[in-house]
Amino acid sequence: MTLIGRTRTRGVETLTLDSPANRNALSAALVGELAAALADSGKDTDVRAVVLTHTGNTFCAGADLRDPPDPDALVGLLRQIAELPRPVVARVTGHVRAGGLGLLAACDIAVASGAATFAFTEVRIGVAPAVISLPLLPRTDPRALARYYLTGERLDAAEAARIGLLTAAGDDADAVLEPILDGLRRSSPQALAETKRLLTAKVLQTFDRDAAELTALSARMFASADAREGMTAFLERRDPPWVL
Repeated sequence: MTLIGRTRTRGVETLTLDSPANRNALSAALVGELAAALADSGKDTDVRAVVLTHTGNTFCAGADLRDPPDPDALVGLLRQIAELPRPVVARVTGHVRAGGLGLLAACDIAVASGAATFAFTEVRIGVAPAVISLPLLPRTDPRALARYYLTGERLDAAEAARIGLLTAAGDDADAVLEPILDGLRRSSPQALAETKRLLTAKVLQTFDRDAAELTALSARMFASADAREGMTAFLERRDPPWVL
């Protein structure tokens, strides 16, 4: 069973997260399939841009707590999106949580409909948004990010656009996306690749400098007693003991 759908229209390759059983959570299998699909798109000269979207009402629920990806594999996926020689555009019409926000931040452009909601829920299960900080910290308003990292509060698409988590939001994600894709289709592939290199230089510097440290932090946090209790409480749909 494939977890990534693939379609192409006028040079735009659409990769669809299609794992409804776990709300498109980042399982080891999904991360591997998405990495392979992105690699194919990056090598195909007929692909002008990649759209990353989803089935169902959830873009990505974060890491799959029953089958989590290796932290190095997640770092590799986020870096692959940033380094791909094609623009990668996220199209969101549902909920995004935790690790899914790393996917959004790694994309060059991200748009969402009014139905989308966002939350950094890591602190509520006893871990930290470590690896996903690699693309998030260089691209998102730091004061707003401090609030949402520390509280796990939910935010809507308009607020996500205001703080730089999204490029744009509107009632209809496809209406927002239409002029963006038109612009990409009118642009030189060489120019797009080099312009993307300019835009992602600081993001990739963050990967070079911090990836090893944040990967180690992620592994340490997920192995902690708090994380075990937090993940158990989440799966059992109850509050962990630290909730006041």
